[in-house]
Amino acid sequence: MYGATIFHGSNAEVAMPRLPQHGQYRDFGYGFYCTHDEQSSRRRALTRRGSSVLNSYTYSENPQLKLKIFSEMTDEWLDFVAACRLGTPHRFDVVAGPMADDQIWNYVEALLAGRISRAAFWELAKFNHPTHQLAFCTELSLQTLSFTGSVAL
Repeated sequence: MYGATIFHGSNAEVAMPRLPQHGQYRDFGYGFYCTHDEQSSRRRALTRRGSSVLNSYTYSENPQLKLKIFSEMTDEWLDFVAACRLGTPHRFDVVAGPMADDQIWNYVEALLAGRISRAAFWELAKFNHPTHQLAFCTELSLQTLSFTGSVAL
C-alpha cells in the first residue's frame, strides 16, 4: 500500500481531501474513500452528477496511524461493515479491504433483518468479487495522501 498510486472517483478535482461531515454510513464508516483499482474509480466518477473526474494520490506511511486491513471477506469483515453501516464508530485511522457493493449490501441487510442466515449470506456472497477500498477516517490519515493529479473523464 505504501508509495502506491491510489484513486478517487468524483465529480470534481479533489486536491485536498476532506472528511465528510454528514451523509449515509458506508462500509468502513465516515471517511475519504479511495482504491488501488483505477477502473473502479473511473466507473464511480462516471456515476456522479455533473463532471466526472479521476483523482490520483500517493500514500506515505505514518507509523502512528492505527490501521485495520481486511485481506478478504470474513466474518470479522462482515461484522465490521454491518456495524459501520449502522453508524457504530471505530478507532482506526485507515481501514482497507473489500467493498460491499450494492448487491453484497442487500445480503448484509437481509442478514441483519433476520431474513437470511450467516451461512446463506456467505453462500450468496461467494459469487461476488468485490473491489478493494481504502477509507481514510481521520484528519491525521489524510495527511498521508499527496495529490498527484486529476483527469476529466
